[in-house]
Amino acid sequence: MFTGIIEEIGEITAIAPAGDGWRLTVRAPRAAADAVHGESIAVSGVCLTVVGSTADTFDTDVMKQTLDVAAIGSATVGTRVNIEKAMPVGARLGGHIVQGHVDGVGEVLEVRPGAQWSVLRVSLPADLAPLVVDKGSISVDGTSLTVSAVSAPAEPAPWFEVSLIPETLAATTLGSRAVGDRVNLETDILARHVERLLAFRAAPEGGSR
Repeated sequence: MFTGIIEEIGEITAIAPAGDGWRLTVRAPRAAADAVHGESIAVSGVCLTVVGSTADTFDTDVMKQTLDVAAIGSATVGTRVNIEKAMPVGARLGGHIVQGHVDGVGEVLEVRPGAQWSVLRVSLPADLAPLVVDKGSISVDGTSLTVSAVSAPAEPAPWFEVSLIPETLAATTLGSRAVGDRVNLETDILARHVERLLAFRAAPEGGSR
């Protein structure tokens, strides 16, 4: 379980084939300093398991299914990534509940710099659009953000916007995002549960229960 509060920006330093997946080496000194085998670390919003570590790097295996559905599948050596270690029991929930289970990938459509902040408009897969609401929470590359605008339900190409404060621009990879970049998206777990419950209630008599 994560909160979407990024602890440091890491860098992928090696990518090696591992079956039909990858083994990644990530340089992230703060996370690696006390990393232990088997613990979970979110890498740009993808929950991955540590399989080895040094003083400033950790290794993790990424299976093909994750490479297929997450933006990390297009990463290369040198790609900068957002890093967050799992939330300890009893800690403050500074962002929102983030599982590290990517729902889909969006594309940065527009970057609008402001005097003190920057606004990102990101495309939204159609199946995720009902789960994103104005002033609701969303995880973008593992960063907990508040939706500041969202497309109308009838719009054929859904999108949402987030407003990034100077701290977020400096402390995460979102500050360097440009039009065309792909980002990992995780919607609010509570919204996903509500959608599932409503789907069952709408099922015809005699259908699955």
